Amino acid sequence: MAYRDFKTISKAKASFELDLSLIDLFPQVELIEPSAYLKTTLKRNLKIAFDNDTEKARSELIIAPLLIELRELFNCKVSLFSGREFNVDATQGLNGFCDYIVSASEFTLEIEAPVITIVEAKNESTNAGLGQCIAEMVAAQRFNQARGKTIPHIYGVVTTGRVWRFLKLSAQTVAIDNEELVIENEDDSSISKILAILSEPIQGLN
Repeated sequence: MAYRDFKTISKAKASFELDLSLIDLFPQVELIEPSAYLKTTLKRNLKIAFDNDTEKARSELIIAPLLIELRELFNCKVSLFSGREFNVDATQGLNGFCDYIVSASEFTLEIEAPVITIVEAKNESTNAGLGQCIAEMVAAQRFNQARGKTIPHIYGVVTTGRVWRFLKLSAQTVAIDNEELVIENEDDSSISKILAILSEPIQGLN
């Protein structure tokens, strides 16, 4: 087994004895205005990503620029890993590759605790990736605990590039946001909210 084998929410729930809730996770967040650089990048990239309509194109042209913007917002005090193996406990299926991992560490050569956010890219609807993302969040939680850097919440997001769905793991409870955020153009207000939500766990550590 590996992360990709958690194809449903129910499988992840049963495997890790989790409680699940569907709520408005972020009813009030202070929006973060994207930089002029990000707006220019997305203006150039969005049409190409949408026209290609592949997971790879949207990952490279939309998701990666947003996550790099996040790193810049915090003066490179966080590290970003793309397409890396994250083997935590193979006996539990907590092994395999993660699309993106955000760590509250400046060290960029290998993944260090605390891991704060997992990003799972999907070509289909966000629902298709929720089980896998939950498994990766549990892995992050255990990874941090094993290194003595337990934090209250692990954040997760499943995204097609255009559509973003957020999750939060606290102890044995996973909250899934009722809202899906949709990016239509470089001036979309959803971009400001996505950046705000991605920033929240980092700000919580300061």
